[in-house]
Amino acid sequence: MVHRDDLVPESAPSPSAAPPQGGARRIAIISAGVGAGHDGAAAGLAQRLSEHGYLVDRHDFLDLLPTGTGRLLCGAYHRMLTLMPDGYQRLYTATDRAARPGALWRALFRAAEQRTLRALAPDTCAVVSTYPGASQVLGALRRRRSLTVPAFTYLTDFSVHTLWVAPGIDAHLAVHPVPAAQAHVQGAAAVTVVGPVTDARFTPAGAGQRAAARERFALPADAPLALLVAGSWGVGPVRRAAAEIRETGIAVPVVVCGRNEALVAELREDGIEHAFGWVDDMPELMHACDVLVQNAGGLTSLEAFAAGLPVASYRCIPGHGRTNADALDEAGLAAWIRDPADLGPVLAELLHGPRGRAQRTVGLDLHRLAPGPVTAIAARTGPHTAPGAQPAARRFAGRRRIALTAVTVAATACLGVAAPLAYAYNETPARFSAVAHYLDGDGR
Repeated sequence: MVHRDDLVPESAPSPSAAPPQGGARRIAIISAGVGAGHDGAAAGLAQRLSEHGYLVDRHDFLDLLPTGTGRLLCGAYHRMLTLMPDGYQRLYTATDRAARPGALWRALFRAAEQRTLRALAPDTCAVVSTYPGASQVLGALRRRRSLTVPAFTYLTDFSVHTLWVAPGIDAHLAVHPVPAAQAHVQGAAAVTVVGPVTDARFTPAGAGQRAAARERFALPADAPLALLVAGSWGVGPVRRAAAEIRETGIAVPVVVCGRNEALVAELREDGIEHAFGWVDDMPELMHACDVLVQNAGGLTSLEAFAAGLPVASYRCIPGHGRTNADALDEAGLAAWIRDPADLGPVLAELLHGPRGRAQRTVGLDLHRLAPGPVTAIAARTGPHTAPGAQPAARRFAGRRRIALTAVTVAATACLGVAAPLAYAYNETPARFSAVAHYLDGDGR
């Protein structure tokens, strides 16, 4: 979602991202029903592409794995996060340090290759992945030239695990220069900063919307409200975080537990009055609240930026939850509260101080000034070639590379990154070197 006061929204096609010529063209998006973040990014991307005249097919990578395997892996991942978080942290760290996926993962990805090719319609002109496993499969198919149309990875996380970077992928699209720099350092091809894609309903609360939203959700009319989220699965030490927010006396906790109805009941037993399960209208709930506290750094954080809420990361889940919190803190977009003693003071700063105002500005600019992914995809999507056919002549490949380079430079310049990068440098100069090398064009 891009909401702008004085800029043309991406939904209005611009000359640089005009509707395809010669009839609608088809793009496939491969996501995964693991939590809700990957699918949410795929939905936002599909909406943008459709608004620019493309036909869009959606596929779930879990369904492209051998029968039953995808759901088994998803369930195992859920159980590890819930029952063995330390074990998941060790697994995440070990795979992040590996030069390439292990033998078991490679065999699993290889088993999905033919299913992936069969899933693509003959007139598909490009494929976009919003899930690391799908990117590994598409990259392998591109390297062997079994897939002859461009393949893109849309990096949905703010931190880039090594599985996100797959040799053979034509371009990696990032929501911000910090994940772009991480991908670049790992050797990702054609890293391009395009900004996030979220539902257009996520906007700052207008006159009267805040009061109406509070009334609808039966929330206190005047108290500061801290919206505590834990993803679609409701995982992590949510009960402890909710109790600690309440104990600060700075804000009233409003907790969204996703599909974890047992957690809702536990919170209400703990005396947390405002606990919800799955919420269909998160934009309006964000309109009711004053600050977001999150533990995974996923899609909900991007939605909060669009809604004008300052964001804090607290009691993060292992693996990507902690690395995303670190990256968001480096970008100046979300404060990472590592010490419970800092919870109250940081919430007060975000609610009433200059830190909160600065984060709101940076978060809104991330959406307002981003060029969006459609331009970057269009720049590399040339004349139609069947996905499995022999590649046609590529006389215009050089021109497309020049166009994509121009898009990359424009995206980095226009994204409003000066404030978050200056903040990141002032707070963490040692970690800033990767971003500096990326923006300077150092390395690949």
